[in-house]
Amino acid sequence: MSPLRLLAAASLLALSRCKTVRYRTDEEGAPGTVIGTLADEMPVKAPGEMSFRLMRQFSNSSLVRVREEDGQLSIGEAGLDRERLCGQAPQCVLAFDVVSCWRERYRLVHVELEVRDINDNAPRFPHAQMALEVSESAAPGTRLPLEVAVDEDVGSNSIQSFQVSLNSHFGVEAQTRADGARCADLVLLQELDRERQPSYTLELVAKDGGSPARSGTATVHVRVLDANDNSPTFAQSSVTVELPEDAPPGSLLLDLDAADPDEGPNGEVVYAFSSQVPPEARRLFRLDPRSGRLTLEAAVDYERTRTYELDVRAQDRGASPRAATCTVVVRLTDVNDNAPRISISALRGAASTTGVAYVSEAAASESFVALVSATDRDSGANGQVRCSLRGHDHFALQRAYEDSYMIVTTAALDRERIPEYNLTVVAEDLGSPPFKTVRQYTVRVSDENDNAPLFAKPLYEVAVPENNPPGAYITTVVARDPDLGHNGKVTYRLLEMQVMGAPISTYVSVDPATGAIYALRTFNYEILKQLDLRIQATDGGSPQLSSSTLVKVRMVDQNDNPPVIIHPVLTNGTVEIGVSSKTSRDSLVAQIKARDADDGANAELTFAFLEESQQDLFTINPSTGDIVLRGDLSEELGQLFKVILTVTDNGRPPLATTATVNFLVTATAPSSIQDIAKPSSWEGKALQWDIPLIVIIVLAGSCTLLLVAIITIATTCNRRKKGNDIKNNTALKDQIDISHLEKGCQEEGSQRGNMFEGFAATPSYNKEPAPPVAIWKGHSFNTISGREAEKFSGKDSGKGDSDFNDSDSDISGDALKKDLITHMQNGLWACTAECKILGHSDRCWSPSCGRANPHPSPHPSAPLSTFCKSTSLPRDPLRRDNFYQAQLPKTVGLQSVYEKVLHRDFDRTITLLSPPHPARLPDLQEIGVPLFPAPSARYLGPQTEMTEKA
Repeated sequence: MSPLRLLAAASLLALSRCKTVRYRTDEEGAPGTVIGTLADEMPVKAPGEMSFRLMRQFSNSSLVRVREEDGQLSIGEAGLDRERLCGQAPQCVLAFDVVSCWRERYRLVHVELEVRDINDNAPRFPHAQMALEVSESAAPGTRLPLEVAVDEDVGSNSIQSFQVSLNSHFGVEAQTRADGARCADLVLLQELDRERQPSYTLELVAKDGGSPARSGTATVHVRVLDANDNSPTFAQSSVTVELPEDAPPGSLLLDLDAADPDEGPNGEVVYAFSSQVPPEARRLFRLDPRSGRLTLEAAVDYERTRTYELDVRAQDRGASPRAATCTVVVRLTDVNDNAPRISISALRGAASTTGVAYVSEAAASESFVALVSATDRDSGANGQVRCSLRGHDHFALQRAYEDSYMIVTTAALDRERIPEYNLTVVAEDLGSPPFKTVRQYTVRVSDENDNAPLFAKPLYEVAVPENNPPGAYITTVVARDPDLGHNGKVTYRLLEMQVMGAPISTYVSVDPATGAIYALRTFNYEILKQLDLRIQATDGGSPQLSSSTLVKVRMVDQNDNPPVIIHPVLTNGTVEIGVSSKTSRDSLVAQIKARDADDGANAELTFAFLEESQQDLFTINPSTGDIVLRGDLSEELGQLFKVILTVTDNGRPPLATTATVNFLVTATAPSSIQDIAKPSSWEGKALQWDIPLIVIIVLAGSCTLLLVAIITIATTCNRRKKGNDIKNNTALKDQIDISHLEKGCQEEGSQRGNMFEGFAATPSYNKEPAPPVAIWKGHSFNTISGREAEKFSGKDSGKGDSDFNDSDSDISGDALKKDLITHMQNGLWACTAECKILGHSDRCWSPSCGRANPHPSPHPSAPLSTFCKSTSLPRDPLRRDNFYQAQLPKTVGLQSVYEKVLHRDFDRTITLLSPPHPARLPDLQEIGVPLFPAPSARYLGPQTEMTEKA
């Protein structure tokens, strides 16, 4: 073993052993008088860390006080009276035990306080008056016993001498009895003569040896009797008798016999105890006055009084009785008649009579628990006691001093494992036969906060339906603490953390007493699918111990979101899909894409048409949303087929979204929608690609397309600008006759109408064609049929999206006409119905024909259209908008508008050429507008095979 471990073991042993400390103090000291300090006697000098406590076995705690901080001993309120504490014992020692505690280690300190006697009591006689008789024939030297004086002090402070008043016949002599008491005899100094002095009165004084000395007095009356010739005589003046302490009452001790040679009454002898025999001896022993037999009247106890001295007086019955005295000394012998007595004093707990001690479960090994005192009133081997402890190996006995032992711990204790120990203390003396005493003792382990709360589960998982009301119950977490009292009282709290930028305490709350968790807000599965929170359980001990658990709150999706159609984009719940008349059967026409914010079955979508077309031309795949053409559209050019699309999820109850799908049959070539709409065979594999790589590819492709578009737009604008410059220069050089243009336009239009006779711009439905309407399209006027113009007016869509003053609310049918007249009156004389669709442009304010032509025309003058001009262009060309916003039609898309503008329906075309550089017009009251044929490049018609090849 290393030297360090040896030193530690020696220190531990020294702490666990008992230390005896002795002090001395005088009796009758003032309360609060300091006797000594125990901290000064300890081997460890740490007054700030040590504490002292008086053991419960010391019942007279009012005699001595112990200060807890340093173990200072002082006289208590009751004071110390030696005579009351110890009586006539030659030495008075007050013994008690103190427990010192240092760093959770307890040490027993046995204190022996000797109370020294002071001369605080004066001698006193039992009676103030004493009467004695003596025969006048008594010889000098005759001794007359006197009453024993009493002094409660001991040692030198007790009675030391006696004095008698001055006289010529009597003196006094002091003697020491067998029990140690001082007594006096009155001694006759010379013969008496009754006829001369029949009595004497003497004053007896008893003095002690104190400083200053104290004394007590009594008056002695001596009567002189007439002469009697002979006195009774004993064979021995002193007799010693040994008596076992277990002798039964009635046992004969001695048969006294005193002889008197006189006859008659003068020879009859009676026996009696002298006045010096104390009352206790008179109670225990009996003297027969006739026979002189000395017997045991009551049981004696060696442990109480070991020796008795009896003065027996034998006196005749003559007229002048004469007496003789014999001293009988009774010595008791010890026998093993007392069983050992066990007294257990606990450091912590109730009184020693309850048999319960308490020890902390945090106590270290060899910590002091209780003091066991085993005493036996017998002497010698009969009074020697051995003690042993039985019950559990966690405790053991260690000798403290003499017949006292300590119960100490031998191992660490755990209240949660073993809360209580039942021990047995056995005390046995060494007599023959031996006596044994058994005492049951209970040691209870007091609780310390050494256990943190423990949750029933390290992880709680709970499902909560979304759309819950605030305050809804979620779950309850339970933590157990095996400690007692406040150490085992568990409180719960929510550990702060951030969830989506907000404290978690705004989402849930925890009942601190029960651990119940409640929701503070309504949860939305589409926003928050799982909420992780940590709950901490803390006990009420000091210091507090805590533990935590994780609670995962999983939101259960509810079918609270209807499907949303994301492709194609809906306008007021309607979408128009163009279908080429040349599309073959079983071809993919379009693909409907929809999504549902819900999850699982609530997000599984089903596509269907509520109303199938009369010809059953279109069908939709319920799972994918693919729309397939089932019929022939070659004869349905320009027709509009309306169906109601519904997208339904599989929730309970299911939610659905409806939309109106308008299929417009166009003359354009079939597009490769199948390649666009249908996912490729490797689309599923793309899901396994790396997400950052996909993002990079998409961004790179987008940037490339944007760059190509910018270059294309810039090139197209440059070419168009050059073409406009050439046309404007040609228009300024020659002024064309309007009538000639009108005629040419009619002929040309007739020819074109014959050429494309098989293609109708709008189905006529066996009605007369409506007069054409001119619109501004691009950089020139074009005409469309009246039916198409009626579609542009649109009326009200019925969806509540029209204003009260909208043209859509006009039911007279003249809305378009009123708009044109209003534009002309306000100076927007060049506006057309196209402005209602596309918005106003700068050409509505400044047409190219507004500028005067400096070159004369070879053609005759023609009437010009005149319009009032009252509005000027914006002054800042940089902030000038090309178009002014207008309401878009509710049912027809822009693309379909251009496809429907077929020039075979108009009779004449008016083309206005804009100047190459827009500028503010002069304040002219009239502007001439020449009429000329529309360029053939603006014609939109069905594409022939030649044009398709080109």
